[in-house]
Amino acid sequence: MVRTILVLAGAIPVILAILIVTPLVTSPEIPRIAIDPNDNVQIEFTKHELIKSSFGVTERFGAKQTEIISIENDGSVKYSLIKDSMPTPEKNSTIDNQEKMKLIAMIKETGFLAIPSDSFAIRDDISKFVKFGVKITYNGQVSQLYWPEQDATEQFIPPMITMVQEELETIMNEIRE
Repeated sequence: MVRTILVLAGAIPVILAILIVTPLVTSPEIPRIAIDPNDNVQIEFTKHELIKSSFGVTERFGAKQTEIISIENDGSVKYSLIKDSMPTPEKNSTIDNQEKMKLIAMIKETGFLAIPSDSFAIRDDISKFVKFGVKITYNGQVSQLYWPEQDATEQFIPPMITMVQEELETIMNEIRE
């Protein structure tokens, strides 16, 4: 009898903990609690396909192709493509408010704006790679960050950078097509 009461008494906190933790773990979305409708956010995302060019003694990376999307506060998006130093006509589009809010929440909630803008060293054996950049203007405060694809560097690229990159690439791919 005493043993049954002790088991029940020990099970109650476990059950309560499971009830509290389950919604937090199973929620796939980033919380939008900190989003203020009065926030003014502009995002510029660049994707450079770089190749190494040799000039006799020196070598440097040059852009084979550059894609740029600019997302304004009202949800309007501009897409630019520069291929082999030749710009193509700009494409204009919009993203819905929910997608914009998801992106802003991801940037605010993950601490993306607080990431130091240290450079990532490129491995010596790399002859071509993709370099990404994002410039975020949040209520007049500008934050810029540049990083290469993970295969081009030995340094660890934080997952929050990769999450924002994938979200912005998805928007870029939708406009490109």
